[in-house]
Amino acid sequence: RKGTDIQMDQNFSDPLSAAVAKRDSNVLETVRDALKYGRTALAFQPVIQAGAPQNVLFYEGLIRIIDPAGRHIPARDFIAEVENTELRRLIDCATLQLGLATLAEQPNVRLSVNMSAQSIGYPKWVRTLEDGLRRSPDMAKNLILEMTENSVMAAPEVARYFMNDMQKLGLCFALDNFGAGQTSLVQLRDFYFDIIKMDGQFTKNLAQSADNQALIQAVIGIAGSFEMFCVAQNVETASDAEVLTTLGVDCLQGYHLSVPTLTPPWRQ
Repeated sequence: RKGTDIQMDQNFSDPLSAAVAKRDSNVLETVRDALKYGRTALAFQPVIQAGAPQNVLFYEGLIRIIDPAGRHIPARDFIAEVENTELRRLIDCATLQLGLATLAEQPNVRLSVNMSAQSIGYPKWVRTLEDGLRRSPDMAKNLILEMTENSVMAAPEVARYFMNDMQKLGLCFALDNFGAGQTSLVQLRDFYFDIIKMDGQFTKNLAQSADNQALIQAVIGIAGSFEMFCVAQNVETASDAEVLTTLGVDCLQGYHLSVPTLTPPWRQ
């Protein structure tokens, strides 16, 4: 075996730990190389008005890295391994660059991209945003930045001031995976998010869960009180879409409506 493999085995007390560490190392290397050589792309998934499936309110641009074999790897397959590394900041930079390029080419498209709140102070990410808006100030009104609850709560004051400054320029902000983190109602009020995206744990198999229906109705009421659009994510069945529409959610997103695609309507 290679020396590195022998050393790895010696650093862990059991074969499973060594195997997990080797897998994580391979993931990091794949992501690092993809970012270095620009092997990245966005897959686009529409966010649709509830009860009016023909009305696409915006698209979410989901980052994909492309491995040496040409396979497009979604973020869910690597984001956990890079979350606490600088690679996460670089992924946010690549995502934003691709999103801004899309908006520059398609001024009539409204697009959301994901970011960690920790990227707010990352110089390369900040320069990417500033350069894009300097070249095309009108682009701001078509850009939505999505941040997860957990990342926002890790740096709430930084996120709050950043959002306030950017909203003055026309940018919108979405709180992603709402319900999965620790956001209190007071904090939610203070942030003034434009959009709440409910965590998928509440929307899956919704038609069979009276408890989740009650929770979603409460979230819809809170969002309405704070003048925020409410998006249901991970909508995977027609029955769940029907229940969500009946409950009064503003928008739907999920595989039942459309899978993420590298060839959105404007590229067909």
